[in-house]
Amino acid sequence: MNDVILKELFEHRLEQAKEELEAGKVLYKSNLFKSANSILYNSIFHSMKAVLALEPIDFKRHKDVIAYFNKNYIHTEIFPKNMGRRISDASRIREDSDYDDEFIVRPEDTFAQIETAEELIKLTEKYIEVKKI
Repeated sequence: MNDVILKELFEHRLEQAKEELEAGKVLYKSNLFKSANSILYNSIFHSMKAVLALEPIDFKRHKDVIAYFNKNYIHTEIFPKNMGRRISDASRIREDSDYDDEFIVRPEDTFAQIETAEELIKLTEKYIEVKKI
C-alpha cells in the first residue's frame, strides 16, 4: 500500500476512536457505565489499530492487536510504558462489563477509561506528526 492509503486508513481509524470516545462520555454522563466501558475500550482499540495501519499490519483478534502494540510500541517506549498497563486494564474492564453479569462497575473505573482513551488519542496524533506520512 502507498503512504496516502495508509494515512487515510490511519485517519479513518482515529476518527472512529474519537467518535467512540465522545459516545462513551455521553454514556458515562448518563450513568450507563457498563455500556460506556465497552465503547471506551473500542476507542482505545481503534487508536492502536490506527497506529498499526501505518506499518501496515492488522490482526483479527483483539488480544493480538494488544500484544503486538505492547511489544512494538510500549516496550520500545514509542508510547509511554504506563499506557500498556492502562490498555490491559481497559481490556479487562470491557470484558467484565460485557460478559460478567455479576460485575459491579465503579464510576471511577469508567472515568479512568475516558482518561486513557483521551490520552491514547493525543499520543496517536503526535505519533503521526513524528512519523511524517
